[in-house]
Amino acid sequence: MADKFYTVDLNGYSHDLPIMPIGDIKICFFNLHGAQELTEHCGKELAKLACPETEVVITAESKGLQLAHCVARELNQKLYAVARKSKKLYMQDGISVTVKSITTGGEQTLYLSNHDTELIKGKKVAIVDDVISTGGSLKGLEALVEKAGGIIVDRLFVLAEGDAKDRDNVKYIATIPIITD
Repeated sequence: MADKFYTVDLNGYSHDLPIMPIGDIKICFFNLHGAQELTEHCGKELAKLACPETEVVITAESKGLQLAHCVARELNQKLYAVARKSKKLYMQDGISVTVKSITTGGEQTLYLSNHDTELIKGKKVAIVDDVISTGGSLKGLEALVEKAGGIIVDRLFVLAEGDAKDRDNVKYIATIPIITD
């Protein structure tokens, strides 16, 4: 359990993130699971950053699920796409890509069902997720959107971790450090 915390301001919503070790570094762990008020706030704030032309939102499971739900609702979209981390029975005719992510510690494959592929095809898509760090998960979502025939118009994150804050192709609410000491 963390004994230190990093406080982040999410456009007027203060939240304490436990500082957790992961390999040789420490991260400020951000968890939306079960945090209804926090998720709602972040979803509304991200929707304000979204390109007005956005037609579909996509996220990767699992922490992005409830966030994408809120963003899609705020953008008046009835459906949103979900990249799964395992291939489910209903996904036999879908597409997939393999990526690396700091939080998984290795390669992972992202799967998109045929239903979500068709939802994205020819549409302007906003990628939504909780945290961007190395960009591994983002690359996977970008590859899925492109493979599905969608057009990426936004990359929206609650937090930009470390050097991700310097990327010019993402939008985010706040930044958090990667701690190396």
